Amino acid sequence: MMFVAVTAAIAATLGHQTLAFTHLHSSNAMPRITLKMSNEAKTQNADFFGPLKQIFGGTENLFGQSSISQEMKAIDEEIDDCKIILNKAVETKSEDPESVLSALQSLEKLMRKKCKVDESASNEILSKLDGDWRLIFTTGTVDTQKKLGAKINYFPIKAMQSFRPMTSPMEIENGIYLGDFNLIKFFGDFEFNPKSRKLEFDFDKISVLGLMINLGKGDAAKLGAASGLGSENNVKLVEKKKKPFFDWISADENIAVARGGGGGLALWKRV
Repeated sequence: MMFVAVTAAIAATLGHQTLAFTHLHSSNAMPRITLKMSNEAKTQNADFFGPLKQIFGGTENLFGQSSISQEMKAIDEEIDDCKIILNKAVETKSEDPESVLSALQSLEKLMRKKCKVDESASNEILSKLDGDWRLIFTTGTVDTQKKLGAKINYFPIKAMQSFRPMTSPMEIENGIYLGDFNLIKFFGDFEFNPKSRKLEFDFDKISVLGLMINLGKGDAAKLGAASGLGSENNVKLVEKKKKPFFDWISADENIAVARGGGGGLALWKRV
């Protein structure tokens, strides 16, 4: 009787296990399957979730990622709700100031949560900040609120800020306009810390009615506080050899939000 023997070895990796299957066929014999286990597998416990772990990075990671995704979805939905109010505010300037303030405060808390879960969110803020922005709404600095006994809301004059994060160094401009005519504008550079979302800036030039003037150390902070473009706290920061700053909250295709060094919240519209 002629026997034909065909041997096939199939290796399947399950964690650290290797299983080898050998099939022997003949015309009048049942197939025989032998199971061999590698020496490495003999010394370790079987891990039947090995393939899933290789695909998903571990069962713990699989369920952890699902939980994070659900958390991010919930945060993004709340952020969208805040931005509905803020987008209406920059377009109409008629939204109730208290509602706008509440949306700004909620957005600040939500973005803080989001940036802790998703580190890329901070870098996205910087890239979206590129461009020209008109100041629409501000609570004013804490000092101003105390002086006036109330919170400032919609900014009464045309104030523009420009950010150029693609230049080196990154550039910032801050100006007051009468219609399209520039009355006063500050020029300088800024740095951005992605982890804290703090944007520190310094102005070294000013244009007054088109006349360019170089500024000395601390001059911009004093002029900014006097003109209303900056905070009196910026003067104190410069005296301590620190730079004025914004704690940036959010920036997208239409609106930007930040808390200034003086403690006030501000809302800008992209122009």
